[in-house]
Amino acid sequence: MKTSFLLLAWLSCGLLLPSAVGAQTKPLTMEEMHKLHQDSKAYIAMLEDPARDAYQKPHDVIMALGLKDGERIADIGAGAGYFTLRFAQHVGHGIVYGVDISPDMILHLNQRVRDAGLDNVRTILAPPDDPLLGDRAVDRFFICETWHHIENHARYLALMKKMLRPGGQVVIIDFPDKATPVGPPMEMRLSRESVIHEFEQSGFTLAKEHTFLPYQYFLVFTVAGSPRQTSR
Repeated sequence: MKTSFLLLAWLSCGLLLPSAVGAQTKPLTMEEMHKLHQDSKAYIAMLEDPARDAYQKPHDVIMALGLKDGERIADIGAGAGYFTLRFAQHVGHGIVYGVDISPDMILHLNQRVRDAGLDNVRTILAPPDDPLLGDRAVDRFFICETWHHIENHARYLALMKKMLRPGGQVVIIDFPDKATPVGPPMEMRLSRESVIHEFEQSGFTLAKEHTFLPYQYFLVFTVAGSPRQTSR
């Protein structure tokens, strides 16, 4: 994971290229990804493009998660705060941790949090292989369009297992290894089956799967043998 979580998450979204604003979206090539890395303002602006909502369905995703007042959730690869700020509206007295490896993205997210007057968001500038959370710190990890950029999955899974509270979840939303109108280059994608396998190998179990997203799989994992989350 040598590139910013934010850049990678945004590139994965398959948002419009600068020369094609208003046109149909399309998957990016590796060459386009590297070019876009040079203009942080442009890719932040496109991360926040409302056109993403059409396929990302953020409201439906949040409703499916069933966030609770008092919950602590870590948004890994938070980027410009697309989900982070939305989560903050649903956890009440809980905490949303916006985790990213890019100083520029954390600065941008800090500004958005301040401007929105939110007091339940904590940003974390993290290294690529560690979300920098304490043991039993969160009820849920949310990883949208970022998992396929993390290099050492086994290490990250082991850390998340320690950082989850009993009954906690890891949520993965990502693009399958087949052609879609939007998304990252094919060589960067992970199949649904491979993600499930590596989670199971690390002591997790698939607890739930949602199928309403048009181009992405939406998987919910828990630690094998852990109790279910209870309502607060």
